[in-house]
Amino acid sequence: MRTRTPLLRYFAVALVWTMAVSAQAAVTMPSLFADHMVLQRNKPIPVWGWAEPGEQVVVKLEGQEGTATADADGRWKVAIGPMAAGGPYIMNVAAKSGTVNVADVLVGEVWICSGQSNMQFDVRGTKDFDREKNLANYPNLRMFTVEQVAKETPQTNCHGSWAVCSPDTVGSFSSVGYFFARKLHQDLGVPIGMLHTSWGGTPAESWTTMESLKANPYYADILKRWDEKMASYPTAKAQFDQDLAAWEAEKKTAEDQKAEFTKPRPNGPWGPDHPWRPAGLFNAMISPLVPYAIQGAIWYQGESNADRAYQYRELFPRMIQDWRAAWGQGDFSFYYVQLANFMDRKPEPGDSAWAELREAQTKTLSLPNTGMSITIDIGEAKDIHPKNKQEVGRRLALIALNKDYGKQIPYSGPMYTAMARTSLGKKVLLRFDKDTLGMTTLGKNKPTGFAIAGPDRKFVWARTKVMRNKVIVWHPDIKNPVAVRYAWADNPDCNLINRAGLPASPFRTDDWPGLTADKK
Repeated sequence: MRTRTPLLRYFAVALVWTMAVSAQAAVTMPSLFADHMVLQRNKPIPVWGWAEPGEQVVVKLEGQEGTATADADGRWKVAIGPMAAGGPYIMNVAAKSGTVNVADVLVGEVWICSGQSNMQFDVRGTKDFDREKNLANYPNLRMFTVEQVAKETPQTNCHGSWAVCSPDTVGSFSSVGYFFARKLHQDLGVPIGMLHTSWGGTPAESWTTMESLKANPYYADILKRWDEKMASYPTAKAQFDQDLAAWEAEKKTAEDQKAEFTKPRPNGPWGPDHPWRPAGLFNAMISPLVPYAIQGAIWYQGESNADRAYQYRELFPRMIQDWRAAWGQGDFSFYYVQLANFMDRKPEPGDSAWAELREAQTKTLSLPNTGMSITIDIGEAKDIHPKNKQEVGRRLALIALNKDYGKQIPYSGPMYTAMARTSLGKKVLLRFDKDTLGMTTLGKNKPTGFAIAGPDRKFVWARTKVMRNKVIVWHPDIKNPVAVRYAWADNPDCNLINRAGLPASPFRTDDWPGLTADKK
């Protein structure tokens, strides 16, 4: 046996090596192309992957066929379709080096859902979860969730898998993504696929390309801060390792002595894989999805940029443009959530960083094919993660149903457009968009949330009169009013809505510098 063992080991090693080479050379595709996936209807469908250089690859799906030849790096891509909604189908990808069959493929509507923690917030944390769980029998609604990771350079693949919606799986779905998709599925009657790629606590610069961040001097401070973090990382990491070892020793001693141990675990330093890395999440969590055919994207983020709201006026639109450029599908639909009310109310009108961030989000509507879900009425004063994600998702879906799918339904609350002084000059007339449908207040109570100021820029609570698409604002002590603000606070007391029950967006008529004007 001793004389044969080396030979057997040789053959075993050779077999393993041969299998590894074969696996590497076999035709493969990104993790997106897997069982239960949903493909975008009525548009060309890109399908791509890797094979041996020069190898011909044939993709077949329900009578559609595309052929490509792998380039010198082994990359290939075909386009099939467009296809109408339907399924389930089997996608067959064949080459000399192997065959891949993807089962239970549906064709319908595909949307990205991305952002920070309020997008990541899963269904199990929402209000009435037990009821939602029992109702979640939607096998034609699927979600692909991207693993959270940051990278220095753009990636071509990611870890993730498709989940079919059921009472057993829905708890882990992005809640905003799920309730958005559910409304579309119920109204359109077609399969819905969601590409969920979010990470709690992350800023917009992490989701933007490095090319854009480097090209605009306005973002220089972002890159400088990161470079400083990386320069100090080796020292900070060594100190963290030392602190962690000491903490673990103390914890073990306490456990051995059966004593209470409440000392918090030390926080690790920022490193190369930190989620705040500029462009890091675009590289690792957006780039691998390109160019998967989509209808659009929904986005819930901004909390982590609220201390730099003026910068967000440029950064957020730039991020959207980066995504659209990467996909090469034109100005696809991009709908987002305006920050909800949060934190304790202020007794008097004044400046607010969160109000400035909401203003930056409103300004982003100047980009084509954008829409904003106003949620100033459904936040929670003491929880940055409000539980009513059902309404957030529904309001986003109203925008898509109107703008993408031709449903003649109201999708936005009143949006301020202009102000004018009345004939006597002591009152201000505020005009709102023509699609407001008429305005009222919650419970038909007295309008709240309006503040007015004269040339001294000191705001006081205003008196108001609501008309169909107008609001008259005044205060007896303000003889020469020059500015009006509405819902201008972190957690404002405001109640203006339209007759569809959708709230008015916070706004101000002035452009006076705020809390974040000089912060980058």
